[in-house]
Amino acid sequence: MSVTSDVEQNEKGIKSSINTRLNKILDTRLDNDKETLEALKELSIFFTENTLQSRRSLRSKIEKRSLSINEDFLTAFQKVKESLDNIYIDVSNMNKAVATMTSQLQATKAQTHHLIEQTTKLQGESQKLSMEQEIASAFLHNFQLSSGELTSLRDSNITEDFFTTLDRVQAIHANCRNLIQSGYQTSALHIMEQMAMYQEAALERLYRWAQTHCRNIETPGTSELLTQAMGKLHDRPVLFKYVMAEYCTCRRAILVHLFLDALTKGGPGGIPKPIESHVHDTKRYVGDMLAWLHQAIPGEKDNLITLLKACDNKTDISDIIQEAVSNISEGVCHPLRVRIEQILSSELAVTNLYHTYNLVRFYVQVFNQILLGSNFKTTLEDLQKLSERTFLTALQNQVKQKVLEKVEAPHPDLSPSSGISYLLSLLQDILSIASVAEGRQDDMNKIATCVIEPLLQAVTLSASRLATSDMAVYLLNCLHLMQSTLALYEFMDERLERLQAQSEAQLD
Repeated sequence: MSVTSDVEQNEKGIKSSINTRLNKILDTRLDNDKETLEALKELSIFFTENTLQSRRSLRSKIEKRSLSINEDFLTAFQKVKESLDNIYIDVSNMNKAVATMTSQLQATKAQTHHLIEQTTKLQGESQKLSMEQEIASAFLHNFQLSSGELTSLRDSNITEDFFTTLDRVQAIHANCRNLIQSGYQTSALHIMEQMAMYQEAALERLYRWAQTHCRNIETPGTSELLTQAMGKLHDRPVLFKYVMAEYCTCRRAILVHLFLDALTKGGPGGIPKPIESHVHDTKRYVGDMLAWLHQAIPGEKDNLITLLKACDNKTDISDIIQEAVSNISEGVCHPLRVRIEQILSSELAVTNLYHTYNLVRFYVQVFNQILLGSNFKTTLEDLQKLSERTFLTALQNQVKQKVLEKVEAPHPDLSPSSGISYLLSLLQDILSIASVAEGRQDDMNKIATCVIEPLLQAVTLSASRLATSDMAVYLLNCLHLMQSTLALYEFMDERLERLQAQSEAQLD
């Protein structure tokens, strides 16, 4: 009973288990179970017939198929293994090669370490030498002259390059003070001595060149170079003085030559005519001479200003210019003096003498603004005094000759004599000239005194031969003529009052 019951229980248990499995299979939703679907799809490939025999051999087929698949995997992985083994061998060989190369590099590094150290040291020394070379080149550039600059200093022709190099020599000489302050006394003193030699030699050449070319100041190219040369020589007073003396000597000779040509030859082609061709016309002759000099001497002053303009920035050169102009103009003093003295010594009309005096006096004032303390100015002042004396002497002689040496008897009609009329007419002509001249007040008083006072004496002496009433009439006529003449001019008020008083005395 017990056995039977056990069997029954087992059968119930088996059925229950089968039922559970069937229920589970039936409850399964194959739509969501991808793995099962894939397995069934694979199964359909070789499970084509749903027979009893096929179902019984299904397990063995699946196992065989699994075994076949694993064998395929094994075959495939065998090839992979062989490939990996080959890679391993290659890597091992590469590792050995790298190890060999590393050992060789280490050996080479050990062998070349000393060479590398020497190369590094040499590179450092090379950089140091390059820097020293640059410093040396800069030093030579700043404190030495190039071959081209030395050539320009020694060349026989003075050009702009000469002055540029000379400026550089002076700059190097000045910069040596910085070297001395920096502690390079030996080098600095050597360079200063060398530059001083260059500078002295250059200035000596410049001095000789300036002496040769100073007479060509009007030439445009030479003028600019000569101006620069005088600026450099101004720092050497002795050389500067010699060049200025040479310049003044040359220009004085040229000025005299040009003045004599203007007197005797005239301009180019005879236009304008020679000044001496107008010697018969005293006023024009003297005026042309003084006008020519008034044009030429300021031209010499302008030349000197151009010549010394480079010196103007260093010091006041006005005294140097005045002295040079005086020196240059001194040459024309003698020919001018001789000609004017010759004119004054000739038999000239009094009016011409007064014209000459006025011209000389005018140009004295003109040249006072150009020349100070020169021989030319002194010469003109002497000629002014001489012309004034000559004029006054000639006027006094004329008066003396007309009325004092030869006292004329009054006319029967008691009118002024011809001598008196002539002298008053001459006085009128001279006063007309004096009224428009510089310093006319003094001149007019002097002239009136020279004529009127002697004339009054002569009139009184001539009237003394007449009867009292005739004498009064004659004197009144003469005094009236004098008053009529003097009344035309200014500065005659005092003299007119005295003549009026004498006339009133005669009326009484």
